[in-house]
Amino acid sequence: MTPRLIIFDFDGTLADTTATILHTYRLTIEALGAQARSDAECQATIGLPLKEGFRQLYPDFSEAQLDTCVATYRSIFNANKMNLVPSLYPGVRDTLERLAEMGIQMSIASSRARQSLVEFCDENDITHYFSLILGADDVAAAKPDPAPVLATLSSLAQDADHTIVVGDMPVDIQMGRGARCRTVGVTYGNSTRRELTNAGAYYTIDSFPELIDRVICDKN
Repeated sequence: MTPRLIIFDFDGTLADTTATILHTYRLTIEALGAQARSDAECQATIGLPLKEGFRQLYPDFSEAQLDTCVATYRSIFNANKMNLVPSLYPGVRDTLERLAEMGIQMSIASSRARQSLVEFCDENDITHYFSLILGADDVAAAKPDPAPVLATLSSLAQDADHTIVVGDMPVDIQMGRGARCRTVGVTYGNSTRRELTNAGAYYTIDSFPELIDRVICDKN
């Protein structure tokens, strides 16, 4: 299917932010004096809004404690963000350029706060490829709710039948499927092929350029 629109996740899909996120989690947990969590436990929260990520790590925390976690994380992140700019995954820039040349509209729907999302896109010089960039604070409901996709479709006057959602986490796949879009799971991010397939990914790819070679050029 040749789509008219592709909606991308950012963390773990376009850019390798895993080390940045885990480093900030570790500093935050240390600053809070909270019980340590493993990198694997923290990595499993990627794709969720920050407060929901902390809720998964600390289910017994009150709302006020979770708010403190979020505020501490953001303070530490903002203090270090110029040293934590993530790199794009191999082939991302060239593939985005090819997609633009094919006339395919592109957007981002991320659980990252809008400010850092736009800053990271600007730092990597890819902002101009996207007709719309949605952060967690731009929508009323976050992944896996389909709200970010539905808001994108409405804003860009596109329909689900001609839209693909691409992400590295089950919540990305669930979000896309909830909006009745075809979905693509990337295995080089933060989830396994099995996890993405179990979430309902129509395709799974092992590198970003495969999006064109295996998905866009697939006539099914």
